[in-house]
Amino acid sequence: MIWASIVAMTLVVFASRYVLLSPAINFRLSGEFQQFMSYCAPAVLTAIWAPLVIIQDGRIALDSDNPYLIAAAAAILLALVTRSVLLTCILSMLLFAWLAHG
Repeated sequence: MIWASIVAMTLVVFASRYVLLSPAINFRLSGEFQQFMSYCAPAVLTAIWAPLVIIQDGRIALDSDNPYLIAAAAAILLALVTRSVLLTCILSMLLFAWLAHG
């Protein structure tokens, strides 16, 4: 029964990806739907990082001794200034490591 469930889930995931990514199938989304979907990545990423950055030890930590918050703010500023993903990641991780373990 477990193997049947795994195979069924695999087929569902494959089929959903194949319809959208296969060049053999001419499937186009409307412009309005594409614009709507452009908000998905920022929304999902915010849902991932916001609790990690803001909540520390079960409480909301918006103070200056939160290394996650400082490094996140620095990453935002670095991204705006440098426009380089690699440089932003490296410098903000170094800052976080220095603040958290320095």
